[in-house]
Amino acid sequence: MKKFTLTFWLQRPIHWSLIFSLTGFLVSCGSNDIPIGPTSLNSRYTEEQPALSGNGRFVAFVSNRNGNHQLLVYDLDEQRLIRIPGLNRPETIAESPSLSYTGRYIAYLTSDQGRPVVALYDRATQQSQILTPVYRGWVRKPNISPDGRYVVFETASRGQWDIEVLDRGPNIELDIPNGATVGSPP
Repeated sequence: MKKFTLTFWLQRPIHWSLIFSLTGFLVSCGSNDIPIGPTSLNSRYTEEQPALSGNGRFVAFVSNRNGNHQLLVYDLDEQRLIRIPGLNRPETIAESPSLSYTGRYIAYLTSDQGRPVVALYDRATQQSQILTPVYRGWVRKPNISPDGRYVVFETASRGQWDIEVLDRGPNIELDIPNGATVGSPP
């Protein structure tokens, strides 16, 4: 025989209100709030390793959408993906992106003859170049300065992880905000 007490009847409405509250919370946090599509920031596939440009307009990230591991750039102002022809090559993996101020330069990790290398993509010329062709050790985690002149990365050429700073030189076209002064080269 069940024994019904006042405490039992008071706990029952609390139990149901808790269930309705949790259900409402889960429905409000559902994936329907996230725009998903072929040109949206998120898709039904893994999106990872985001990097934000210095002006906060562009996001570079690695995506597995469409069954391909690829590096993509998304324009937050226009809410669309940016074309980056020539960056994602067949049979190579591009990852660990880093953006300069306006996203003109993208430093990233890719592979050359089976070993990782740091590469730089220039959106103005739509060309990539390998920045570390002579490094014998492993490299990882490239990061570009906002003006695009310096690229830092980790290297294991001495048997331990060290930090390298690569100066692209004073004659490169800097990625600086409009109206900013350009310093004289040292």
